[in-house]
Amino acid sequence: MGVTSTAQNSTVRKPVRKLPKWATSFGVQIIAALIVGLILGLIAKSIGTGPKAAPNGLDTTLTTIGSSYVSLLQAAVVPLIFTAVVSSIANLSQVANAARLAWNTLLWFAITALIAVSIGIGLGLLFKPGAGTDKTAPASYTGKTGDWWSFLTGLFPKNFLGLGANSTVAQGAVTTSISFNVLQILVIAIVVGVAALKVGKAAEPFLKLNASALAVIQKLLWWVIRVAPIGTVGLIGHAVSTYGWDTIGSLGKFTVAIYAGLVLVLFVVYPILIRSHGLSIRAYFSGVWPAVQLGFVSRSSIGTLPLTQRVTERNLGVPRGYASFAVPLGATTKMDGCAAIYPAVAAIFVAQFFGIHLDLTQYLLIVLVSVLGSAATAGTTGAVVMLTLTLSTLGLPLAGVGLLLAIDPIMDMGRTAVNVAGQALVPTIVAKRQGILDLALYNAPRNGDPFADDTPAEDAAAVAGAADAADATSARDGELTRV
Repeated sequence: MGVTSTAQNSTVRKPVRKLPKWATSFGVQIIAALIVGLILGLIAKSIGTGPKAAPNGLDTTLTTIGSSYVSLLQAAVVPLIFTAVVSSIANLSQVANAARLAWNTLLWFAITALIAVSIGIGLGLLFKPGAGTDKTAPASYTGKTGDWWSFLTGLFPKNFLGLGANSTVAQGAVTTSISFNVLQILVIAIVVGVAALKVGKAAEPFLKLNASALAVIQKLLWWVIRVAPIGTVGLIGHAVSTYGWDTIGSLGKFTVAIYAGLVLVLFVVYPILIRSHGLSIRAYFSGVWPAVQLGFVSRSSIGTLPLTQRVTERNLGVPRGYASFAVPLGATTKMDGCAAIYPAVAAIFVAQFFGIHLDLTQYLLIVLVSVLGSAATAGTTGAVVMLTLTLSTLGLPLAGVGLLLAIDPIMDMGRTAVNVAGQALVPTIVAKRQGILDLALYNAPRNGDPFADDTPAEDAAAVAGAADAADATSARDGELTRV
C-alpha cells in the first residue's frame, strides 16, 4: 500500500501557473498595442527627421512593421475574394429562401446606408467644418476624377483576375507594381459562381477544389490576424509620427464631425436596430468587437474579412451558408463609414471651404451617391474614389480632396471600424428576421475569449474527463485557432 501510495503521489503533476485570462485576451493585446504604438509614435515625432529630411530610425522601424503587416493582409486579397464569393454562391444554393435572403441583405445595406448618410449631412450642417479653415489646396494636386461612366466601365475586367501592372523609372531602375481592382474580382467571382451552379454536377470537383483553397487561405490569414498586435504597434506609431496632433488640430472640426457621425452610427443607430429586432446589444458588441478592433488598426475591410465572417458565424450565430454570402459581399459594398458618413461631411466641408452654396437637389444627390455608389470604394484603400465621385456628381472642386488627404489615415481607422461592424450587423438582422439565427450561440457568454465556444457539449465533457484543467485550457485555445 505504501509503495502504491508513493507511486500515485509521484504521478501527481504540479499545477501550472497560468496567466490571467484578461492578459491573453486578443482584445487586451490590441488595446495594449494601441497604447505602445501611440507612445512610440510620439517619441518618433519628438526625435524629428534626420539629415536631408530623412525619417529617423524609430519612425522607419514603425513604418516597416506597419507596412509589412498590411502587405501580408493584401497578399491574399485576390484569392480570398475569388474563392470566398464563389464558395458563398455555392453555399447559398443550400440555404432555404436563398433569393429572399439575398434581396433582404441588399435592402438592409441600403437602409443602413441611408441612415448613415443622413446623419453625415446633419453633422456637416451642424459643425460647419469648412468654415474658417486656413488651409489651401495643393497647387500640384491632381485627383482621379470619379464619375458614373468610369465606375460602370470599371466593372468590366481586362483579364481574368482584373490585375494590372504599372512600371515606373526612378534613378535608372525600372520598378513594376501589380495592382488589382476588388470590384472587378467580385464581378468575375459572381459570374464564375453562377456559371458553376448552372453547370451542375460537372462543376462539383471545381467547387470542392475552391472550397479547399478557401479553407487554406483562411487558415493562412488567421495566422496573420493573430499577429495583429505587432502590426498595430507599427501602424499606429507611424500614423502618429507622420501626421501628429498638429495636423488633426488644423482640421479639428472636420475630425470631430466625422468621428461624431461614426460614434452615432456605431453606438446609437446599430444598437437601436439590434434592440428593435429583440436582440441583446451587449451580446452583439461583445461578439463583433474583435473584428471592429482589427478593422480600426488595419484600415482594411477586405483584410478583416476572415475575422468578420468568423465572428458573424461563431459569435453572432448567423448560419455559415448565409454568412459566407453576405459578409464577403458586405466587405466590398457595405461601407457606412467610407461611403456614407465620410463623403457627406467631406462634400459639405469642401463646399464651405470654397464658399459654394449647396441646394436641396445637391443634398439629395449626396444621398443617392452614398446609397448606390458604395461599390465604388471596393477597389481602393480608403474612400478617396468615393469622395471624388461625390464631388464630381455635385460639381464641387476636386482640388478639395487634397485638403483631406493629410488626415485620411486617421479618418480611415474609425471609418473602417464602422464598416466592419455594419458588415456583421446586416447578416445578423436578416438572419433574425428570417428565423435562422442561432440565438443560443448569439447569447453565449464570451468570458473574455474572442469567440464563443462552439464545441459540442459531449465533446467538452469528454475533454474535461480525460484531461486536467491545464490540458482543457490548451484544447480550448486550440479550438479558438481553428478555422
